[in-house]
Amino acid sequence: MEITYRDIHDFKEEDLKDLFLSVDWSSGHFPDKLVIAMKNFETVCSAWDGEKLVGMVCAMDDGIMTAYVHYVLIRPDYQGMGIGKEMMKRVTDKYNDYLRIVVVSYNDEIEFYEHCGFEKADDASPMFITDLWT
Repeated sequence: MEITYRDIHDFKEEDLKDLFLSVDWSSGHFPDKLVIAMKNFETVCSAWDGEKLVGMVCAMDDGIMTAYVHYVLIRPDYQGMGIGKEMMKRVTDKYNDYLRIVVVSYNDEIEFYEHCGFEKADDASPMFITDLWT
């Protein structure tokens, strides 16, 4: 298996649906919206095993100071292979000159982000208005 990384914004609905649903993310039920979202993100780093989309990191930014990492997902059967860490490295390298890179982590994923150089804020909590379910 040889993983390749692509910085692209055009995806097939089926590829996005399969990837997002593989990690039980409800946004996978809206592949038409995901296709548009990928075109609007400033940064999209995707991982491929041949023609199979196996992972993705997406970020948005203000152009100079702050970048927000929004999606980080790897198919379960590809987790633990360093793919997520490699994609996060590519994204954090891109935003190296920014003053802040932000990611919202679920509690059971905090250790992964700490390994990628992020620090947990003691005085902040993520807040949402959402129609998505987990």
